[in-house]
Amino acid sequence: MAAQKKAHLPVVAAILVLLAVSIGASAAEVEKTPLSTGVQAGEGARFAEPGMIAPDFTVLDVEGNPFRLSEEVSRKPILLLFWSVFCDPCRTEMADLQKGQDRYAGRDLTVVAVAVDGEPLRNIIGGFARQEGYTFKVLVDELDARGMWKVADPYGVAVTPTLVLLGKGGTVLLRKGGKIRVDELEKAISFLPKK
Repeated sequence: MAAQKKAHLPVVAAILVLLAVSIGASAAEVEKTPLSTGVQAGEGARFAEPGMIAPDFTVLDVEGNPFRLSEEVSRKPILLLFWSVFCDPCRTEMADLQKGQDRYAGRDLTVVAVAVDGEPLRNIIGGFARQEGYTFKVLVDELDARGMWKVADPYGVAVTPTLVLLGKGGTVLLRKGGKIRVDELEKAISFLPKK
């Protein structure tokens, strides 16, 4: 019996290695593909990358008010942060985002955080945002009829935090998954017009 288990270990290990390589290759291919308008996420969609027009969306903020990206981005550039209340690095990023909100008050910029935790956690997300004193918009992503996230899936968000800077009109200027360095953000925002 023990000999049979030992014989199966190399086979199981080989299957796990092939699976990991396959998943890694698929993720790399998805990240390289450009945004294709008119294609929905989950149907071969391409994700928002620098130089492309960001996908439009409408979701509610933590207070229950609708936020439509196309309306907001027609007036000024938007800094979007995708985050989760269960993500420790996100909490650091949210604090940095608040500092940025204060620091860039003289810039023509709207700061928005999109919680990818879903509608059932709206009260928890709102309570966390109020407790931390965030003055920027906090939105709550929600599932559509197909079970896809309305915002995170079209944007290709695979990790939290993910930061996306949109120029006025909706062109993606910067996209960064994981913690963004302050100098990267400063450089991108420096190209935005002042009020």
